[in-house]
Amino acid sequence: MPFIDFILPERAATRPLIIIIKDAHIADMKFTPALSFGLAGLALAACSPTETAPQAGGAAAGCMTRAYDTIGGPIDLLAHTGERVTEATFKGKPTLIYFGFTFCPDICPGTLVAVNRAYEALPETIEPPQTLLITVDPERDTPEALAQYVSTAAFPDNLIGLTGTEEEIAAAADAFIAQYERIETPDSLAEYTMDHTSLLYLMDEDWQLKTFFAEADADPDYIAGCLAQHIG
Repeated sequence: MPFIDFILPERAATRPLIIIIKDAHIADMKFTPALSFGLAGLALAACSPTETAPQAGGAAAGCMTRAYDTIGGPIDLLAHTGERVTEATFKGKPTLIYFGFTFCPDICPGTLVAVNRAYEALPETIEPPQTLLITVDPERDTPEALAQYVSTAAFPDNLIGLTGTEEEIAAAADAFIAQYERIETPDSLAEYTMDHTSLLYLMDEDWQLKTFFAEADADPDYIAGCLAQHIG
């Protein structure tokens, strides 16, 4: 089973929570270095979700107060269809973005299933946002591999897989302050796995962050309610 490291900004009331997924089956885990936002250092702590993200006014208020201008930026990647895309490709409609990888054993598929269920729970008058899976494992996640993965029936119908070179993936991850790290697992068939930030980012029509969802928020009804408030 995975466990989660919470990276907590010092000024937690005004800065977002960053979550790194770890695989508890891996021995001698390496801890991904804490991010720096330039204004304040970040502290690494292991604690429960109830001790982390500020929720002044309740969950709905938290959903509506996560628009950080330090998160989000340009991308230049390759879609699972073989088409080159940038952020301009997706402007004009809201977009939900997730960083993950196809060999991810449970967190990634579980999150995508939760997103699909959230879309199903939206009012009929609200169109689900465009949905992007940006791989953190470009070595294995070719367009062909992503095409097969995103066609999973339990995932959103509009899910688009994005890959690229190591440099292109790193640039996209940096823009979204998404961390990832390759962990060698020589005794497994996969040979390695990826630690990565597990957040869903909701971008508006102008590719500006509206809110984000942590893994602890991955309740379909909660996501649906938040999406309805932002794009309804």
